[in-house]
Amino acid sequence: MAPKVLVSDKLSETAVQIFRDRGIEVDYLPDLGKDKEKLLDVINQYDGLAIRSATKVTEKILEAATNLKVVGRAGIGVDNVDIPAASKKGVIVMNTPFGNSVTTAEHAISLMMAVARQIPEANASTHAGKWEKSRFMGVELTAKTLGVIGAGNIGGIVCDRALGLKMKVVAYDPFLSEERATKLGVTKVDLDTLLARADFITLHVPLTDKTRNILSAENLAKTKKGVRIVNCARGGLIDEDALAAALKSGHVAGAALDVFAVEPATESPLFGMPNVVVTPHLGASTTEAQENVALQVAEQMSDYLLSGAVQNALNMPSVTAEEARIMGPWLKLAAHLGAFAGQMTDEPIKAINILYDGKVTEMNLDALGCGVIAGIMKATNPDVNMVSAPVVAKERGVQISTTTQAKSGVFDAYIKLTVVTDTRERSIAGTVFSDGKPRFIQIKGITIDAEVGQHMLYTTNEDTPGIIGTLGQTMGENSVNIANFTLGRSEAGKDAIALLYLDAPAPDPVLEKLRATGMFQQVRPLVFDVA
Repeated sequence: MAPKVLVSDKLSETAVQIFRDRGIEVDYLPDLGKDKEKLLDVINQYDGLAIRSATKVTEKILEAATNLKVVGRAGIGVDNVDIPAASKKGVIVMNTPFGNSVTTAEHAISLMMAVARQIPEANASTHAGKWEKSRFMGVELTAKTLGVIGAGNIGGIVCDRALGLKMKVVAYDPFLSEERATKLGVTKVDLDTLLARADFITLHVPLTDKTRNILSAENLAKTKKGVRIVNCARGGLIDEDALAAALKSGHVAGAALDVFAVEPATESPLFGMPNVVVTPHLGASTTEAQENVALQVAEQMSDYLLSGAVQNALNMPSVTAEEARIMGPWLKLAAHLGAFAGQMTDEPIKAINILYDGKVTEMNLDALGCGVIAGIMKATNPDVNMVSAPVVAKERGVQISTTTQAKSGVFDAYIKLTVVTDTRERSIAGTVFSDGKPRFIQIKGITIDAEVGQHMLYTTNEDTPGIIGTLGQTMGENSVNIANFTLGRSEAGKDAIALLYLDAPAPDPVLEKLRATGMFQQVRPLVFDVA
């Protein structure tokens, strides 16, 4: 059955056609996002939801979205999506961070020029029939210092454009490396240094608890007198009341804002102030950008729904289409390892330790880790997936660690999982052979070679005669067919294990008969998703 996508905000017809061309059923209802109750009624019909900013994807909407797998935001900001709630529901949230990068950067440069030369006020004055040439004395950008707060994708483009205007650029970004700063041609500084040195300041960071009011009254007081400030990023990065006060006092010479703490912004202490340029969140509002982000979100959502490729996800590691193809068997192995450990563990899990050995270390380990954790958590919560499982594990206080090492054995690559509880550690390792089939290669430190079957029976015992006969006889007497089996032992007379491949689950009475023999330390039925 073909996936079904709802487009609940205005998206270009070309983008909508992408879904159709990829074989995805799509309903284009661009006004539905504004009707919360109607959206609530129909959202359970869809695998994907494509939105802009009008649709509010709330926890209530997500609870009703029983089939939803992905929300795609055509644009950068996802303030209108409850990402924690989506993660708990296992819904991927993706955006399009690069489709409007140039457009937003250009708008920031435009606003910087506008506030430097007081263009909007001069334009209004001239339209009014005045000729106030002496009133509008501006400043040049050449040789001035631009302070860029946030040197990511958009901030990096602003740096490039500013250098082209012969400005000096200093950048504050906790994640900016010295190598990246050198490549951009900027000087990396701390925030206080930037505030003290910059003639112009432009913001290009997301709104988080750490960045909220990053230009507070306290930080505005640290700026150079006569500074001009531009914000095309997110409302809430600047304390608007404090900025208005700094403008009135003359400490800040001008400001240009495209975004506000409350939008739509119908009132603000900044409105009507001299040399304050304001625009209604136009950073991404060009024909090219709107088309780019629409096409990009349609392609990303289609790739995920059809092939499992994840791009620009905000709550899951990205997996390219090529990675999805190459990693497919390894993702299955990761899930199987987790499923084995989860089904074998009855106590609360304290820690999950994952070891990657050999060539697998070159793969997308974040995605593989999500697969392992999902496999574990499904044992007690079948509704979890690779998106929600890490959230569930974190909520339970499970400590997760990852280790990588060079090839250390006969296999080119393998994954080893160790689950820690208060009373024990349980480990299992696996690999993928050239046939593309995942295999268990070690359980409890015992070497084995076991394919993964849908219905399996796992037993442990002391290595003594009669075990195989007891298993076969008990199953045969109770009409349980054994399709195959794998045995392993640490050494003669010591720990031994058996994995039986069954055509159907062994009934509980049969399992009790095996346990009643007293020959087995453990008798555990296992189920794996081998589709």
